Order: sequence, then structure tokens, then C-alpha cells
Amino acid sequence: MLTNRSLSTRFSMPGLLILGALALNGCGILSPNDMGGAAALTENVSLSSGALQGNARDASGILSFKGIPYAAAPVGDLRWKAPQPAASWTGVRPAQTYGNKCWEFSPAVSLAAANGHSEDCLFLNVWSGAQKVSDRQPVMVWVHGGGLQFGTSGDPRWEGAKLAQKGVVVVSINYRLGAFGFFSHPELNTDSGGRSSGNYGLRDQLAALRWVKANIARFGGDPANVTVFGESAGAHSIGLLTTAPQATGSFDKVIAESGAFLESEFGPVPSRAAAEQQGTAFASSVGANTLAALRAVPEQTLAQAAGTFSGPPFSASIDGDLLPGDPYVRFLQGKQIDVPTLSGQNLLEGVIFAPRALPSSTPQAFIDAATRVFGAANIGNVLKFYPATTADEARTSSVRMIGDLIIGNQTWAWQGAQKATGQSPVYSYLFNQTSAYTPAPIHVSEVPYVFQNLVPKPNLPAAGDQDAALANTMASYWTNFARTGNPNGAGLANWPQYSGPGGQVMALGNTVAPIPEPFTDRFTFLNSFRTNGVLNIHF
Repeated sequence: MLTNRSLSTRFSMPGLLILGALALNGCGILSPNDMGGAAALTENVSLSSGALQGNARDASGILSFKGIPYAAAPVGDLRWKAPQPAASWTGVRPAQTYGNKCWEFSPAVSLAAANGHSEDCLFLNVWSGAQKVSDRQPVMVWVHGGGLQFGTSGDPRWEGAKLAQKGVVVVSINYRLGAFGFFSHPELNTDSGGRSSGNYGLRDQLAALRWVKANIARFGGDPANVTVFGESAGAHSIGLLTTAPQATGSFDKVIAESGAFLESEFGPVPSRAAAEQQGTAFASSVGANTLAALRAVPEQTLAQAAGTFSGPPFSASIDGDLLPGDPYVRFLQGKQIDVPTLSGQNLLEGVIFAPRALPSSTPQAFIDAATRVFGAANIGNVLKFYPATTADEARTSSVRMIGDLIIGNQTWAWQGAQKATGQSPVYSYLFNQTSAYTPAPIHVSEVPYVFQNLVPKPNLPAAGDQDAALANTMASYWTNFARTGNPNGAGLANWPQYSGPGGQVMALGNTVAPIPEPFTDRFTFLNSFRTNGVLNIHF
């Protein structure tokens, strides 16, 4: 059986037919899908790089193709280079299982066994219910979250089959993470022709989107109607790419769940100089003083070292090439890629980030820490929005603040800036679902609803009828938006366009209805700590 990058010497009957077509035509591998737009779409698809055999239609009629390489393996001399085209293959490549996971970065993950992780990880997956190649269904490309440090396209929460039943072609992608995806170093600038270093993970995402534009028609998708959607770091990535001139034409709409520009308690997106300084320190820590030595470090050794390296995690930076300037500022200047936008946040985003919050063991501990961050002159307003009269209130405010800084404020700022300087519509939501299955609407909790994958959760009851109904509603909104740029459709509560700060947002929870934006004053206060548009808050 093939590994993900090897060549097959075994052929299925459909594969032999494809090779027979090659012999008869003498001009490249052909499949029935290439013989006219009216051809039936099957699990056998031919790309310019070679033939694929995916999974046959499931009980709901959805085909799936997994582990498709969209770029060359970024190993050896391709470590820390922009993604290169995937190599062609001969024979029929199995596309029935997910490809390798990209290396993840945390002390727990990096010190574990490889467990399917590899530098050779630039794969994507496709789910399609199209019956014919010519169906031209809307396309939705999912970018997973994980802080740009962990995650994979193979998570069961975003398995694409159920969403594809709504009449869209779903794609999910891997991209390089942490030190493999966002390492910067002065020597890499020279290696790239003087342009920049870092942001390889973002370049991977862009390469995947370009692959979709070039190939998705062979899966019954419409390359002229591509929506990129993601959550957390996936949403942050999308926010960054909407300010990247090189991404122009790579997508037609965006959906951003709980994220925007990668601002955080560390401040704004770091500069090229700051990223290079971090990279130089890391190179010294692993005893590699040249680029050749860095590329020779074994991948697991590098992952282990990065997982325990002190300081902020390796992440996106303003490199002056892919990202020419602070993303929020570019939105304010009207320099974004102006496309229809659906975005929002969850009511209790901060819970998952509580370990990174300001001290709050007592009210005074929180007040002292907030005074250090915001200044004594501002502490009155801080306590207006983040009260701390009791220990419990201080802890609640501390958690709310960290969620606002990492997720809420910048998501809101993106929506307002797009409304102010763009021409395309904006739709905003607040996920506030509570049920036995979802006791609190914390970070990531909306994702299983979007994909209608209400997978079991440890120590919690199974999803109930109301959860399933909300999932169906959210999947309908998301796919309607992908189809037309408007989430509304028959049988759904009307979702009004966002009118700007203070406008209406769609509550998605036990009740599905538009409500007045509940956090305008709080986020306006946080936004006042910007200097020339750049966030000036550092924990």
C-alpha cells in the first residue's frame, strides 16, 4: 500500500482504465471526470499531478478524498522555504486516509512520541456530494485553529461530510506550525532572495487556496466561488491574509470564528525585527549557528526544543513582504481584500485562556496588575468594565479581559473596520448556546455545531434535540453565506447586516435572533489603547 509520498505499483480497475486512457491519448493521465463536464463524479479523479482514488460515496452520497499533497514536502533544503509545487506521481494514488500531521508545539506534545507528526505534512482533504463534474458547487476551505502551534485537518470535529450534505464542496488543510511554520532568521532573508523570513504557515495556507482554485472543479466545485473559513488561529490567519496583497483573488468570501489579527496580551503582531531576534535566540539555544546547521537538526529534536523555548510562541510577523503592515491599520486605510465577511465570537471566550490572565487571587491583586498594564489614570474605567469588588468578581473579570484581548476586541474591530472602509457586507454573530452538551459557550464550542459533528465530550451528556436543531441552523447559515454572500434563506430567522459598532448581531444559542451588540462600550474602551491603530497593551 502507498505511503502518502510514495508511488504506487498496485492499480485498481478504475486506475487501469485511467492508464489505458493515457496510452490511447498519449497526452497525460485522463479520467472519466476529464471527458466532459457532464461526466459523473466518482471516487476516481485525475489531477494534473496524477490520478487519485478516494473513498466511495457514503450512505449520504458524499465522496471523500484525504491526504492529497498540495505542495512539496518542506523537508531538507525546503525547511523554512515558501511552499513549492507538489511533485507529480505515476499510477493511482490512494486518497482514503488523512496525511501526516504537522509538528505541534507545546511541552506536552513535543516531548511525546511522533504519533503521526512529520515535517512532510502539506496535505488537504475534500468532501463532495456533487453528482457531476459540472455541478460547480460553492467551495468552503477550512483553516483549523490551535494558536498556530497545534491542530490538524483530521480532527473529527471538522470532518466535512455532513457540511457537504448542504450542497457545498468542503476542503480542510494542514499547514506548518510553530517553529517549522513561523521561524524567522536574518540568514533566511538572504536565502529567500532578500524578501523576508517567517510566515511559512501562512504561505502554506495561500498555496492551498491556490491549489483549490486550480483543481476544485475536478471535484464538482466552483473555483469562482470559494469561501475560506476558520476558527481561532484559523480565523486569525484569514484576518491576516485579507491584508496580504499576494492573496488577492485566492478567495471570494471569508468566515472568521473567534479571531482576527493575532493581537494578544503580548501586544500587536510582532515586527520582522522582533521575529528575527526571537529566531536568532532560538538558533543559539539549539547550538546551530548557520542555516545549514539549522536545517540539519532532526525534526523531533527541533520540535522538542521549540516546545520548551521561553518567550512568546513562534507566530506570524509583519515581514514586509507577505504582510506589508499592521493588519488593523491596513483595514483602516481600506487596503484589505474587500469581500463579504461573516464573523463573530462566543460569549465566554476567555475561559480557555484563564492561565494567561492577570493575577486575580484577590481583588487587590487584580487591581494592581491592571494598573500596571493600563496605567493608574485609567484604572477607574478598567474597573467599570472589569469590576473586582470580590475575589469571585476579580477572577471573572480577569478571565473576561484575557478573552477580550485574544479574541473579542479584535474580532469586533475587524467587523467595524470592514464596515467603515469596505464595500462588501458584514454579518456578525454571538454564539451563546448553553445545554447539557455545551454547559458554557467557551472558545471552540461553536465548531461542532457549524460542521454538525456533535461528537461526544468527556464527562458530558450526548447532544440533545435542541443542539442538533441549532447545528442544522448554523450549518445552513454558513453554507448559504458561502453560496451567495448572504446567510439568510428559507426557514431561517432573518440575520441583518452588521451596521457597525453598536449594531445588531445574530445570537446563536437557545434562541436564534438578532440582538443589540452587548459589548460595544467595553471594546471601545480597549480600542482606545491603540496608537496610530496599533494595539498598545502588554501583559
